[in-house]
Amino acid sequence: MSKSDTPSPPVPPVTGPGSPRDVPPAPGSFPIDPDTLPDPIRAEVLAPDPVAIDTAAEELKDGLNRCPKCGATEIQQKPGTDLLICLYCRNEWHAARVEEEFGFGEGLDELEGTIIASGAQNIAADAASLMTFKCAGCGAEVTINTANAMTARCHWCRHVFGVNEQVANGAVPDAVLPFHIKKDDAVARIRQFVDKRRMFALKAFKDEFTPENVIGVYLPYMIVDGKASVDVAGQGEIETRRYTRQNGKQKTTYYDADVYQVERHVDFTVDDLPLESSTERGNLDSAANTNNIINTILPFDTKNAVKWNASYLAGFSSEKRDRDVDHLHPRLEDQLLSIARAQIEKSVGRYDRGVRWDEEDVQVHGSRWVSMYLPVWLYSYQQPGRNGGMLHYIAVNGRTGETMGSVPVQQWKLLLAALTVGTFIEGLAVAFLVFAS
Repeated sequence: MSKSDTPSPPVPPVTGPGSPRDVPPAPGSFPIDPDTLPDPIRAEVLAPDPVAIDTAAEELKDGLNRCPKCGATEIQQKPGTDLLICLYCRNEWHAARVEEEFGFGEGLDELEGTIIASGAQNIAADAASLMTFKCAGCGAEVTINTANAMTARCHWCRHVFGVNEQVANGAVPDAVLPFHIKKDDAVARIRQFVDKRRMFALKAFKDEFTPENVIGVYLPYMIVDGKASVDVAGQGEIETRRYTRQNGKQKTTYYDADVYQVERHVDFTVDDLPLESSTERGNLDSAANTNNIINTILPFDTKNAVKWNASYLAGFSSEKRDRDVDHLHPRLEDQLLSIARAQIEKSVGRYDRGVRWDEEDVQVHGSRWVSMYLPVWLYSYQQPGRNGGMLHYIAVNGRTGETMGSVPVQQWKLLLAALTVGTFIEGLAVAFLVFAS
């Protein structure tokens, strides 16, 4: 037997670091039979991976937004419009709408799985906030800190740079809805809102109220299209008889009712549902802030949002997104349940004693997620107090001008007014009784 025909000795099993048991399973494989898992976990394991739609603007990747007519980089939004304007040659043009560019308004009935636009993908924990560009005009390096700015100017040749590359730090969305309401208009609306409530306002607030300090800020949202179904089950009551029984001077009213088992199923789609993608803005703790005020100025005309271009942020502030799609899924399901309840409400009117829903189940068959900046004028006031006090906001929708807010009040003035009104009503009641007798 030749040397080449000699069988090789058996290889001993490898058990140390780097052994096969320490290597993750190959893509597409799973070490546990999914059929043995509970239904929710099995559905999550077998769900297809999210599909990404690339919304990146390759033409702006170098950070320079050039005028298509003269090539200058002095570009900003034309106030009150969706247009961009070149400050050098005064040329104006309209950026592409994302709905038309990427077909986000189509196929709601055909949604399956999770579709995520590239600006809405998960934030990388190690993604840096600093972005450095090499100036095409003079070769100098320009650094932008995306934590507090999205544009910067080269200090050598004066080119204006914008962060348009979709880095995974949450600063660059897929789309932006430009401001239409100008600052002077926002100031006037906030002043009018406060003037109507000035009588009961806190004295310190009235003394320090300066609506000119209002800030135009782009707030981060996820705009979601969805296809869902909801099943609910519970008990409804129809009143059949009402009667009163007296025990001494006390009278008690009773009722009889027929009780029915009620079940409903509804299939529906949602188009452009906005969800806050900032942890700070999504914190609706009414004991510490009035973030809920911002929800009262909805809706926004998100159909008019344009493809992301940092030039729209010139002169405005912005807040970074810090929540991913997985974090927002519970919020999405809550919103879908609320929508379904509103639709079902029309079909349970015959139950005059109401319906108590004991079981609710929502199934999201498909969803599409787009990261977007929405325009809000914000005025804030920190009211001193326990546990840091209360942060009050007055917000103006940057598109429609809808205004809502929270004004700190003098509690004793409210109490005095309540007592005065109560005494006046009691006086009218006594006078009526005297007149009747």
